[in-house]
Amino acid sequence: VQLQASGGGLVQAGGSLRLSCAASGGTFSTYGMGWFREAPGKEREFVAGISWSGSTYYADSVKGQFTISRDNAKNTVYLQMNSLKPEDTAVYYCAAKTPYYSGSYYSPNQYAYWGQGTLVTVSS
Repeated sequence: VQLQASGGGLVQAGGSLRLSCAASGGTFSTYGMGWFREAPGKEREFVAGISWSGSTYYADSVKGQFTISRDNAKNTVYLQMNSLKPEDTAVYYCAAKTPYYSGSYYSPNQYAYWGQGTLVTVSS
């Protein structure tokens, strides 16, 4: 499975961005997907996840601010980010679990495949 993240960029505080992650090489509809982020000097942290059946999971820090969704026809998962803050600045990574895997969405070691990351910079 190959994952290609895109949509990052520079945005002012309060602005919005939508990240996309296009998957290829597998049956996308069977994969749970997740978004993680890694800020400079910090560990990679969970942002949001969506199961193959559409259940969603969010880090407390982004609940009500970010929305994860998926389009199985386009083999793509999205992360809509609103009301962005400087502390949201990070490299954002998408990840995929193995097919129909129902373990935790919150830990990076539960994911089998990773994209290359896309940089989001929020200026104050």
